[in-house]
Amino acid sequence: MAAAVTIDGHAYFFNYGVASREPNRPVTETTLFELGSVSKTFTATLGLYAQALGQLSLADHPSRFMPELTGRAIDRASLLELGTYTAGGLPLQVPDEVASAAQVVPYLQRFVPDAPPGARRLYSNVSIGLFGHLTALALQREFADAVETELLPRLGLARTFVRVPAGAMADYAWGHDGKGQPRRVSPGVFDAEAYGVKSTAADMIRFVQLNIDASALGDTPVRRAVEGTQVGHYAVGGMVQGLGWEQYPYPVPLPRLLQGNSEKLIFESNPATRVTSAPAGPRLFNKTGSTGGFGAYVAFVPARRIGVVLLANRSYPIADRVRIGAAILDGLAAAAK
Repeated sequence: MAAAVTIDGHAYFFNYGVASREPNRPVTETTLFELGSVSKTFTATLGLYAQALGQLSLADHPSRFMPELTGRAIDRASLLELGTYTAGGLPLQVPDEVASAAQVVPYLQRFVPDAPPGARRLYSNVSIGLFGHLTALALQREFADAVETELLPRLGLARTFVRVPAGAMADYAWGHDGKGQPRRVSPGVFDAEAYGVKSTAADMIRFVQLNIDASALGDTPVRRAVEGTQVGHYAVGGMVQGLGWEQYPYPVPLPRLLQGNSEKLIFESNPATRVTSAPAGPRLFNKTGSTGGFGAYVAFVPARRIGVVLLANRSYPIADRVRIGAAILDGLAAAAK
């Protein structure tokens, strides 16, 4: 595991174990880990970057960029609803019968919503995947190219990748599944958009620091994008869904934080209520991420200037990550007083 914390702009790193068993390489803050669904925060940031450039609007519908979806049920959803998993019931995973990019359009043309857009939230790789795909079309780039050449350099994240280059493969940890077997993420439809980013503790704590205070980015479209990911759009139980990040009033009781990261919120459809005004007071932002061999958790509180990154090359229970992360934030908050 690679852990990193930030307090008042200062980063600290804590590394444990090995990145691979053969050869035996210790974990460092420059070890690359699969982020799993924490990748969605980059997809969201790219979408808001495209909006800041005037290339799209969150109010747009898919057919603006995919005319073949004109008149289809999926086209009733906006980009905002796709990015917040409220588009009408797109599933968690891409169906098995959609095995290639060429099969995506027919699948979306056939899609039958089970709720009006904006009425219910069902956490969905397909939904955020389509959001990212439409963003790339708006930017007239391949998604991975847009992330790696447009977004990451502007964030100063030099060791974060969708496609790990040959020169960085030695730093790419091997994940381990429940049986201890080595695993890395497999390619798939919408993989880059939903769960495909690899990063280091050093880069991720910088990303957290920019989310805590984006002023270092100047008056730029990428700053507006980072800040835009912290706007809440839909209340779902005790959690507010933004683009990428999920948020809570701070301080947040641990049971509420656990409930917001529970299987009910991951696997089930839940009522969603549109948020029409910015919440008062401090907020905690967080996101979990998993692949078959990796587990990640990121959380931060801008008002307290504290944050934590936990990257592991083993996928372990989300509740454990949340408990550990919350305890670390409590310690940082006490130290920041």
